[in-house]
Amino acid sequence: MDAGTVRLALVVGGLVLAVLLGFGLGRLNPRETVPGAGPAGVPAGAMPAGAHSHAPGTGAHQHDGGGDDVASGFSVTSAGYTLAPLTGEFPVGRQGDLRFQIHDGQRRPVTRFAVVHEKPLHLIVVRRDLTGFQHLHPTMAPDGTWSIPLTLPEPGVWRAYADFTALADDGSQTAVTLGVDLVAPGDYTPRPLPEAARQATVDGFTVGYEGEPTPGTSVPLLFRIRGADGGAPTVERYLGAYGHLVALREGDLGYLHVHPEPQLDGDAVKFWLTVPAPGRYRLYLDFQVAGEVRTAEFTLTVG
Repeated sequence: MDAGTVRLALVVGGLVLAVLLGFGLGRLNPRETVPGAGPAGVPAGAMPAGAHSHAPGTGAHQHDGGGDDVASGFSVTSAGYTLAPLTGEFPVGRQGDLRFQIHDGQRRPVTRFAVVHEKPLHLIVVRRDLTGFQHLHPTMAPDGTWSIPLTLPEPGVWRAYADFTALADDGSQTAVTLGVDLVAPGDYTPRPLPEAARQATVDGFTVGYEGEPTPGTSVPLLFRIRGADGGAPTVERYLGAYGHLVALREGDLGYLHVHPEPQLDGDAVKFWLTVPAPGRYRLYLDFQVAGEVRTAEFTLTVG
């Protein structure tokens, strides 16, 4: 082999080694991220789906499935946890007892949960035509069995979502939403989803919202509540926040649970919502006035 060939081989070998070392160092030292900040070139408050869903500098956040679809609640098993119902059928219009456990990857009942918005577990129940919404908080026995009285007022298949943050033995926390179907036997006639509207009325209150949800982007929604006299009532904290917003996607019932910024924006409750794709969604806003919690419902069409 002549000297020129040897020099060429050494140069090529050096370049290959540099590339491999650079890749290895990159794996050992990933790019630093700042909590609440988006990727380079993405403005605050306009982050892509699957990114951090807190509003910059606030406590607002959204429980979701991550990845390409921020909706969750499709399965009884996710992230190593399984929802194991002990009851699943309820007499129409009569109170029954819903009982279930959360199992870990070794099929053991989970008994340690983080308290999120004053509760260790939030339970959402809604019929598959998106009527009959209920936001409940069951209690847990020492063996990990959750229970709560439940009435399904009309026949049909109902979806129950268990929204919780599990604490592992090593102290790590995993936020999970699991879903399971419940049945109220009888003739089921689904109701059509109401037309999209920006205002809803409940118990004499009128609730309206501003904002334009866009697929894959976190955008603000501002909800304003007015009393029968047209004035703004005193909105009280409920479960540690000025409101709770659940969005369910028509069709597959993909679940989004969104919490607001910690303070009111003037007289508005401000949320940051990421919808995963075009379609129709049903929004359920829980708010409290004079010690009573009410739910305003909206149909949202995302083009």
